[in-house]
Amino acid sequence: MLSLLHIENIALIQSADIRFEPGFNVLTGETGAGKSIIIDSIGAVLGERTSRELIRTGAKSALVTAVFTQVPPLPWLEENGFPTGEEELLLQRELQGDGRNVCRIGGRLVTVAQLRELGRQLLNIHGQHDGQQLLEPASHLGYLDQFGACRPLLESYREAYRKWHDIRREMDKLQMDEAERSRRVDTLNYQIQELERAQLRPGEDEELEARRTLLRSAGKLMEAVQGAEFALSGDEDRDGACSLIAQAEDSVRGVSDVSPELEELGERLTALRCAADDAADTLRELGRAFEFSPGELDQVEERLDQLYRLRKKYGPTVEEMLDFLDRCRRELDQIQYADDTLARLEKELEKARKEALRRGEALSQARRAAAAELQARVQEELRQLDMPKVQFQTEFSPQDGEAGMDETGLDQVQFLMSANLGEALKPIQKVASGGELARIMLALKNVLAEGDDIGTLVFDEVDTGVSGRAAQKVAEKMAQVARRKQVLCVTHLPQIAAMADTHFSVQKGERDGRTFTELERLDRSSRREELARLIGGAAVTPALLESAEELLSQAEQRRAKQ
Repeated sequence: MLSLLHIENIALIQSADIRFEPGFNVLTGETGAGKSIIIDSIGAVLGERTSRELIRTGAKSALVTAVFTQVPPLPWLEENGFPTGEEELLLQRELQGDGRNVCRIGGRLVTVAQLRELGRQLLNIHGQHDGQQLLEPASHLGYLDQFGACRPLLESYREAYRKWHDIRREMDKLQMDEAERSRRVDTLNYQIQELERAQLRPGEDEELEARRTLLRSAGKLMEAVQGAEFALSGDEDRDGACSLIAQAEDSVRGVSDVSPELEELGERLTALRCAADDAADTLRELGRAFEFSPGELDQVEERLDQLYRLRKKYGPTVEEMLDFLDRCRRELDQIQYADDTLARLEKELEKARKEALRRGEALSQARRAAAAELQARVQEELRQLDMPKVQFQTEFSPQDGEAGMDETGLDQVQFLMSANLGEALKPIQKVASGGELARIMLALKNVLAEGDDIGTLVFDEVDTGVSGRAAQKVAEKMAQVARRKQVLCVTHLPQIAAMADTHFSVQKGERDGRTFTELERLDRSSRREELARLIGGAAVTPALLESAEELLSQAEQRRAKQ
């Protein structure tokens, strides 16, 4: 569960520490007080998409730290080299003004993607837009697969589908009319011949560039080498350094038995002579190596120009041009033997189609079994949410894709409902009101949450459009969910706030000409005042306080019975 959230310089929050408790935590406050900032901060530290605009005005960076406790042994941690079984798990994300992010898990630097992968296994955020997803039939299949744990079957099907699709695409490339085939063969032959005539060699371009640089400096190089060699070796008229050092060595060696100092000096002169002779030999070898033919630079320039022209057509390096040549040869072979290849691919295509259909049928059967159970579970949840007459059903129809399948399988799925007795089942997006969508979404989320190990659920104003008795049922349902998972809820409804185990008030104020958002954990007396404000507005009267007290007492009694 999320035990501590530390926020620095996020929007209106300069610094805040929020200690969440097990069970049902709610945050209330006026519109614009900053409740959504807290949800954005949680999303940020979980690796979700964010913006540098979130950084407080005047600050260079922002920081969010989350401490999770009672974390189950997640395979992700072990797979990525993190210890498991620790009492606490610390996640941290620093947002910098230049757009960079510094993310850490347990103090170790990680990428935003890694932070997001782990974060989604620790906490789920359900916002107002989630209800709108129910209006998109494309999302219904994902909910069903999640509930039915169909992911392994879906991945198995997709592997077979992609194989069938790849064969189909390869056949499409080969199925061209004679005129198009003739044009393509002419193009390939021209490209192959041009590249083969060039007699390309891997690494040749780099060698030529280096040789050209050397040739362009040939005069200076020869002058320097010859000058150095003359200084060391001399000529017929002058002794060089090698000869002079040898003379010094002979002179000292002749009297070295007289003085130990002269013997040591003789050894040093011998070493110096050997080094000078080696240097002279190296210079002579370099002189021979730097003997260039007059037309070699022109030849190198011409070859580099040829490679430049080929680069513009076939690739930036010789290696890539050779790869292009291989591809051309393979494509030419395929076209020339297209009929044989097509006959072979036809057999492979039929085999791949049958395998994809076989796996797709297995996936469909699993989905239909899951749909029956999902229907019963959601209807029971909706009954508890004061929708006893609602009918909920999953409708299956064949896929419109080629061969009756696409990446998602053989099925199109959409949720149907009837909110009133005697009404026909219709697509949710056509009949559900805002309040009904909110409760259906809550029912789905509760059912889906039962099957995962995620310890914390965050509900961001998902009660929009709900009021009266329905609001009370939603509050009781959230409190019920909070008995097995930690629940954090941003709400404007007094019925939901009253059912909380822990209540935070989010308030906006001004100090030194700046606007600040601050959080306060409320005791029972403060909760009564906050509930009175939610019931009646800013003017808290004794009658409103009395109503708030009654609401709070009733909530305590209901929680005690759960």
